[in-house]
Amino acid sequence: MHDTAQHSAGQPADGEQPEQLTEEERLLRRRTRRIDAYRKAERTLARLEMLAPLRERLALLDGVEEFYDLDEPGDLYGNGVVEALEEKVAALLGKEAAAFFPTGTMAQQVALRCWAGRTGNPTVALHALAHPEVYERDAFREVSGLRPVQLTSEPRMPSADEVRGFPEPFGALMLELPLRDAGYLLPSWEELTELVAAARERDAVVHFDGARLWDTTVHFGRRLDEIADLADSVYVSFYKSLQAFGGAALAGPRTLVEEAKTWRHRYGGAVFQQFPTVLSALAGLERELPRLPEYVTHARVVAAALREGFAQAGVAWARVFPEVPHTFDFQVWLPYGVDEVSEAAIRQSEETGRALFVNPWDEKGPGLSMTEVYVRAAALEWTAEDVRAAAADFATRLPGIGG
Repeated sequence: MHDTAQHSAGQPADGEQPEQLTEEERLLRRRTRRIDAYRKAERTLARLEMLAPLRERLALLDGVEEFYDLDEPGDLYGNGVVEALEEKVAALLGKEAAAFFPTGTMAQQVALRCWAGRTGNPTVALHALAHPEVYERDAFREVSGLRPVQLTSEPRMPSADEVRGFPEPFGALMLELPLRDAGYLLPSWEELTELVAAARERDAVVHFDGARLWDTTVHFGRRLDEIADLADSVYVSFYKSLQAFGGAALAGPRTLVEEAKTWRHRYGGAVFQQFPTVLSALAGLERELPRLPEYVTHARVVAAALREGFAQAGVAWARVFPEVPHTFDFQVWLPYGVDEVSEAAIRQSEETGRALFVNPWDEKGPGLSMTEVYVRAAALEWTAEDVRAAAADFATRLPGIGG
């Protein structure tokens, strides 16, 4: 997502020359103003740790001695506290073993490279909107010798029929759960099991890009280990939902994980010491993981209230997608330009102390913009009426309604 518009506050007085800014300068000013307003806001739907000052980030480690012995020596190249985290993740996901990685990009390349060696086929079937296709600069191809092929580019999950009918062999099926760029979408449990079965029929292994797999238990109505059991291997992130400093894990058969650790070293992922990041991941598993179902449930309340608030305010068209969120993140679409909705969102934060839309807006077509809404612990303080009122107040700052 991007910020591209100049705000209306602080315009030059009569007779003064307007300040000339490059597009990059405008973007930076917009972002700075947006984040500053968010940090100062008294109420928001999510307090995102990644946007907090360093002093607050370090406070995440306060109290970690409750679940890890800080008298233990620090980790060296993946032992000690790193191994403790790996064992915990493997148990949560019901897998034989797990390996910690500094990034998910590395973890997934290693996983699929190892599977390619076992299947003899480096082709990976995935969605065109999957993270490696959109955000990783062709790393599968350029770094790991993998060959990604796209099952579909439609903004939905791929179907079992598309897996069965794909016109060439592939060694692995990679499913992003949830599919972030399509709206944090998930299949139904029946659709997911059929997708996996279709891959098995083609003698392909199944790998879950589960960066946000932690968020899926409410939608599927299953425990984490039941969900992960469908896949041969699973990648999970520690910062996207659990608010850790960073890091990822790959879980699967012990032989695969042992080989993955060898490739982790070769890829430069055998970091000397990682205890701050690992301790923050353990903190996330202890403190945030048990609360995620509550966030998902409340996200549905927030989504419904946003729709109602826009309708009551007279917004001609608005879309919350999915209508019933599959996780605690979802999209909001409005028929206005990025400049207009960005300014409305920032002004609301600055003037009312309520930061309803804290993420940047993306242009999705002429006069059409989309933003992502995150619902976390801070949102639990908002009732449905609070959200409806905030949505209506936001709308008054839009052209043609009040702004």
